[in-house]
Amino acid sequence: MTMPEDLVRCLVLNTIAASRALLRAGDAKLKPFGVTVQQLSLLAAIRFHPGQPVMALAQLIALDRTSLTRNLDLLESKGLVRRVANTANNARVCELTEEGNLLLDRLLVLWRQSQAPLMEDITPEDAETYLRVSKRLAGG
Repeated sequence: MTMPEDLVRCLVLNTIAASRALLRAGDAKLKPFGVTVQQLSLLAAIRFHPGQPVMALAQLIALDRTSLTRNLDLLESKGLVRRVANTANNARVCELTEEGNLLLDRLLVLWRQSQAPLMEDITPEDAETYLRVSKRLAGG
């Protein structure tokens, strides 16, 4: 029995399938470094949005509160992140440790290299359309 056409063409189901495939591949590349794609995203958000409250970082990278807390705890236990009080507005903020900054530098190089194989089967126009549509559907 085959799937009904409306399920085959469902944006949600196809997005979930694509997301899982991309996450599996990304996590496999990052495994030797002891981090996941979500943690890479969090490290980058901390570096490139300094002084942002923790919950603002969660919104930037679309992490729910539970996932954010779990990932921050893991990154902090690895010595990559530290949480500090922001005295200006009494909010908690995070900063990368020296080790976190060094690791992120290495990960960003690896991440840029890992994008090339993803582009082998699609055109730059397809990639641009995918990103534009994905961002629109994500509310951004």
